[in-house]
Amino acid sequence: MPTTRRRFLQGGLALAALPHSAIALLPSGNRSLDELWYTRPAERWLEALPVGNGQLGGMVFGGINKERIAISESTAWSGAPSEHDVSPGALEHLTEIRQLLFDGKYAEAGELCQKHLLGRSTSFGTNLPLPELQLNFEPGEASTQYRRSLNLDEAVARVSFRRGAVRFSREVIASHPDKVIAIRLTASKPGQISFRTGFEAVAIPAEITNDGQDTVILRGNAFERMHSNGQQGVALQMHVKVVSESGSTSALAQGIEVKDADAVTILVAVGTNFGGSDPQATCAGRLKQASGKSYAQLRAAHIADHQELYRRMSLDLGRSSANTGTQPTDVRKKALEAGASDPELIALFFQYGRYLTIAGSRADSPLPLALQGIWNDGLASSMGWTDDFHLDINTQQNYWPAEVCNLSECQTPLFDLIDGLRTSGRRTAKEMYGAPGWVCHTVTNAWGYTAPGWGLGWGLYVTAGIWIAQQMWDHYIFNADVEFLRTRAYPVLREAAEFFLSYMVPEPKHGWLVTGPSDSPENWYLTPDGQRCAESMGNTIDRIFVYALYSMCIEAAKVLNTDDELRSRLEAARAKLPPFQIGRHGQLQEWLEDFEDADPNHRHTSHLVALYPEDQISPRTTPELAKAAVVTIERRMNTPNWEQSEWGRANLVVYYARLFKGEAAHKHLVGLIAKAADDNLLTFSSGGVAGAEQNIFAIDGNTAGTAGIAEMLLQSQGGELQLLPALPAAWPDGSIQGLCARGGFEVDITWRRGELSSATIRSRRGGRIPVRYGHKTLTIHLRPAEVVHLRSANFEQNA
Repeated sequence: MPTTRRRFLQGGLALAALPHSAIALLPSGNRSLDELWYTRPAERWLEALPVGNGQLGGMVFGGINKERIAISESTAWSGAPSEHDVSPGALEHLTEIRQLLFDGKYAEAGELCQKHLLGRSTSFGTNLPLPELQLNFEPGEASTQYRRSLNLDEAVARVSFRRGAVRFSREVIASHPDKVIAIRLTASKPGQISFRTGFEAVAIPAEITNDGQDTVILRGNAFERMHSNGQQGVALQMHVKVVSESGSTSALAQGIEVKDADAVTILVAVGTNFGGSDPQATCAGRLKQASGKSYAQLRAAHIADHQELYRRMSLDLGRSSANTGTQPTDVRKKALEAGASDPELIALFFQYGRYLTIAGSRADSPLPLALQGIWNDGLASSMGWTDDFHLDINTQQNYWPAEVCNLSECQTPLFDLIDGLRTSGRRTAKEMYGAPGWVCHTVTNAWGYTAPGWGLGWGLYVTAGIWIAQQMWDHYIFNADVEFLRTRAYPVLREAAEFFLSYMVPEPKHGWLVTGPSDSPENWYLTPDGQRCAESMGNTIDRIFVYALYSMCIEAAKVLNTDDELRSRLEAARAKLPPFQIGRHGQLQEWLEDFEDADPNHRHTSHLVALYPEDQISPRTTPELAKAAVVTIERRMNTPNWEQSEWGRANLVVYYARLFKGEAAHKHLVGLIAKAADDNLLTFSSGGVAGAEQNIFAIDGNTAGTAGIAEMLLQSQGGELQLLPALPAAWPDGSIQGLCARGGFEVDITWRRGELSSATIRSRRGGRIPVRYGHKTLTIHLRPAEVVHLRSANFEQNA
């Protein structure tokens, strides 16, 4: 039987009696290990708390007299598809530019790159922030006992405070099952809730109307003039329905007023015409579905859906001191920056990265996580970057924790984006390079952009498609999913390999096959005569990813028993790639020649992808190259005014984890949280770096930081599982459950006094795998679904 309005109201009243409502009012002396909490409302965007359902996002400020919820939606994009992004003179001048670079005429080649190779986008667009939903309350007595929180385990944002004898409470959820944001307002006494609600901060062209006495509708377009022409973008609608219990509800001009209600539920639906959808029908359908349920039903379905993903893992890094662990989150972050030890805050940061992945990217999401996930502070979209998909590290970092942190299906929308790039990238490969297969460059958008970017030094990064497609290979290798390899990953990788087999050329000194002209994102070098240049032939990051691409295709062809002739060509071409080189300073060379860095303090260390996510450099297999990688890191870090970035700090965590340097990894992890995350623990790109005038939220520091913690505790590259490879002294006792490893394994680890206590390894598909702890290894053989339990003594017996 469908839920009536009476049942909806009764369900909401019943919810108020749920035992968990008391948890939101816990005094500060109690610990909540999966919760961010504060004693004051948010004043800034980077203090607000994020909720999301994989498409629709909200930032909850928790104001007393004015509640603000900054709304965003992943498909709210300006711009449009285009078939004219490639420079018409690119193919004609390609051979000439390559020869100039081979001849050492770098500046002259750069001028021709600027003129003929850069992209010509006029409709690139950006994801745009949507108007805020605001609730304005009548001022009253001074409030006390204020508490604002985000429970990661339940994905519920809460606000509570007392005014006189009345306690007011709010909850905000972004429901994935019901595709709405739901806001619940309650009070400890009847008839206490009165407010006006409507849209504010409307920066897009829009009109606002009412539908009856309880619904307000915004109809608009995602238009802007910085990244498109002001007339391109999706049509969108935002519908807000207010359901009050007792009291009265009435329409205002462009808003709704509620008076003297016992409790209120507000439902928010957003729809766009992206992909041919009907925004009116989308919003109306979602509101009809959601309003047919009680809030208790909405909430229960939301929590169950979220916890199916979130509770796959747990992490214990040890107890923080009683004084530290019971403080509000912003106080703890400041204490961490001042030198306090707080392993529980680091464990919270780990789970926060998983929470943001779940909230921002689901299997049915229409688009993957952008630079700001599905949230949008209006800053990235209003500067030169755009809030898009950066393919020279940021989008990759967004998904680094997905496989290892047991959220594999959250990558699905990224795979859909890659399929689209493969289609549009065929045209770019043909028009720009005269080659088969597909290619894309540094940035892409919701419309399948694959041409180069529009600036020297960053726009001509040519192996971006390989790097992002590597996420598909990881999905195969972590899950041992041969069918996924056959139907999705290998077709993408095979066509990319066909492009590079045609595109690469021999350099004249050694006959090595090299890419180019291409950038090593986003760095510049000094030519022998002291000029700043960026484009080159055969930079190291391109060599790394072409080697990886050919290796993936060779292995896939063997597994699938196909393409013998192609496999032979790839093996021959791989053997002709340049070797890694160590430069005059003992550093890993970033370019084919031993150039000096034009900006020694630069944030990018693109050539170190050989350490992570690749496994082409390792202290165990290539010790001299690993030492050169350390020199590269130290030279960057020791240069005055190192360019601090959230993703750069996260890189240092994974780099040092792969170098088995747990203390250094921990140092930079603490630096990431303390210096590159704000009070809400969202990471940011610092003002003064990369053209930003102020700190701008970027989700990659959160997600890559989570991946870094996982990498410190378990590694599975190189055909073996390694337990506790970079455990720091700051975490002497702890445990982790639910980590995933390549080959289809799931691993739980417990350690005491800095030593392995036990490990449980589960196999999804069966197989043989060496397991390493320290310098000792043993090999286990597991059948599908079989479990093995190991202790440190097992490794001693096998020594």
